[in-house]
Amino acid sequence: MKKQTVYTLAIIAIVLSFFVTPLGDYSKILLNRLFATSPTIIVNDKRAKISSYDWRLKDESWNFFSFEKAKNKVVFITFWTSWHLPSKAQLRDVQDLYDTYKDEVAFYIITNEERAPVELFMKKNGYTFPVTYQIVGDPSPLALLKPPGSYILDKKGRVAVHQNAIADWRNDTVDTLLQELISE
Repeated sequence: MKKQTVYTLAIIAIVLSFFVTPLGDYSKILLNRLFATSPTIIVNDKRAKISSYDWRLKDESWNFFSFEKAKNKVVFITFWTSWHLPSKAQLRDVQDLYDTYKDEVAFYIITNEERAPVELFMKKNGYTFPVTYQIVGDPSPLALLKPPGSYILDKKGRVAVHQNAIADWRNDTVDTLLQELISE
C-alpha cells in the first residue's frame, strides 16, 4: 500500500471512532468542555426578578417538595439529561461547583427523566450533587430551559445568570459572582 492510502485509512478510522465507539463520546465531551465559555453575567440593574417561588419538584427519593425553600438563598439551577452530550460535558464542572459551594448555595440540578437512568448515570460517573426531578406539566416561575440551560439567582430572586448553552462553571468570573451574591 502507498503511504497516502495508509494515511487516508487512518483518518477514516479516527473519524469513524467519533461515531461508533465509546472513544467518540469521550472525545465529543472533551471538545464540548474545551469550547465552553464562561456564562454571561447580567449586570445588577438589568436583573429581572422571578415571578414567585411556587414550583413543585421531586427530590432524589422521589418525594415532592416546594422551590419555596430556595427563597432568600443564592440558587444555582441547571437543566440536564443523562443522554444529552452537552449536559454530560458540563456536569463535571457542576459537580466541582457543588463541592465548593454546597453549604452556601442552593443547588437545583434538574432533569425530567425517570429515576433509573439518572441513578445509573450518577453512579457510573461518581456524581454526588443532589438531583431534582421536574414534574412535567407543572408551572414554573422560570422559563424551563433546554439542557444544558442554567440560571443563577441572587437572594432576592433576581436572575444573575441566564445561560442557554454549555458553560464553564469553574472559573474566576463565576467564583467572584457567587462570592458577591453570598455576601449580599
